[in-house]
Amino acid sequence: MDYKASGVDIDAGHDAVRRIRALARSTFTPQVLSDIGSFGGLFRMEPGRFRDPVLVSSADGVGTKLRLAFLSGRHDTIGADLVNHCVNDILVQGAEPLFFLDYFGTGRLSPEVAESVVSGIAQACRENGCALLGGETAEMPGFYADGEYDLAGFIVGVVERERLISGRTIVPGDVLVGVPSSGLHTNGYSLARRIVFDELKLTIDSHVSELGGTVGDVLLQTHRSYLSLVQPLLGAGRIKGMAHITGGGITENLPRVLPTGTAAVVHPDAWTAPPVFTWLQQSGLVPEDDMRRTFNMGMGLIAVVEPGQAEQLIAELTARGGRGTCAIGEIIPGDPSVTYS
Repeated sequence: MDYKASGVDIDAGHDAVRRIRALARSTFTPQVLSDIGSFGGLFRMEPGRFRDPVLVSSADGVGTKLRLAFLSGRHDTIGADLVNHCVNDILVQGAEPLFFLDYFGTGRLSPEVAESVVSGIAQACRENGCALLGGETAEMPGFYADGEYDLAGFIVGVVERERLISGRTIVPGDVLVGVPSSGLHTNGYSLARRIVFDELKLTIDSHVSELGGTVGDVLLQTHRSYLSLVQPLLGAGRIKGMAHITGGGITENLPRVLPTGTAAVVHPDAWTAPPVFTWLQQSGLVPEDDMRRTFNMGMGLIAVVEPGQAEQLIAELTARGGRGTCAIGEIIPGDPSVTYS
């Protein structure tokens, strides 16, 4: 009996690392001081760039969207989903990403699949200007089903302390500015899969005329990164708070940035939800409240600004590629919560 006979192929692991090494190196910035394979990743802060730097970190996964990757055999987009989700989570506090690490766990390691997943991670890291500093590839036979894997990401960014976006200055009368999503992003897939595969009996390759594409094409749309849209506008100090609309929808995520004494009113008629949300709701007979607590409903990021700043911010975000950005509500007195009207 040897390790390979027990289900762990060390040679496959070496092959995966060999494939991944070049992808990771392609993301390295001058601040990276280590190579892939070190016990720990080394990253040097740029001396003199920040007076009072604050590190901002986050960890997340992509949920059951992974099932769509398994069914379709498309593994590159799921890595980009992971990075962009984590980038947005620290962006809403004003941080820019520095480096990223990933965890890839599987029952039987396929170097080709691992390479495909990490290629998406590396591409998104390059697009967001952060280094893929390292990660973990774990082969655990009997723990995952054949052909399946788990994926998690860990990000660290930095922001000048005086430019932290905390939401503390939000007051009644401020305006909510919504920036459109690129689809479901990485949340709500347990409900979406039940509707699509269990109720409608569709397959990953089924064409849906209402959506203008296959189930796989629509549901695997990459989670959008808002970094390039928003970061250049943060220096002006106009944005008081931001919420990344992930699991829990607007209902659960927007209150996370509201200070005591404030609540939010959102006007759903201010924007048109993309067809995928209407199709899912009608196909599954999903109550409106459940839709709003499960999906982003077409708005992946919400910024809070003073009334006099909203129009200019909308114009600038639109010009930078945020087509569909609009005012979607306002702040009122109350306890942190969201109501719809």
